[in-house]
Amino acid sequence: MADLILATTETVAGREIVQTLGLVKGSTVRAKHIGSDIVAGLRNLVGGEVKEYASLLAGAREQAIDRMAEEARLMGADAVVGLRLETSTIAQAASEVIAYGTAVKLH
Repeated sequence: MADLILATTETVAGREIVQTLGLVKGSTVRAKHIGSDIVAGLRNLVGGEVKEYASLLAGAREQAIDRMAEEARLMGADAVVGLRLETSTIAQAASEVIAYGTAVKLH
């Protein structure tokens, strides 16, 4: 199977959507580690990028996208259009990242 196309647009340039398969989604919940939380707190005092949190969220986004893509592949999709990402805090030290879009077949 060819690589799955992931697009934030509603169409794929040069391709025609011939079938809509439905909503696909993937999510993960990540919690902060106490060690990185301490380092991040110190970094907040002096300013700058909080690399510990940036890394945590980057990994969570990738995992959510991977899970969504796997769901699309299982449906037989060629692409996911309208791809979106959302993040929400579900506890003081934990966040959910969800990726979602519409699985489609292309011509």
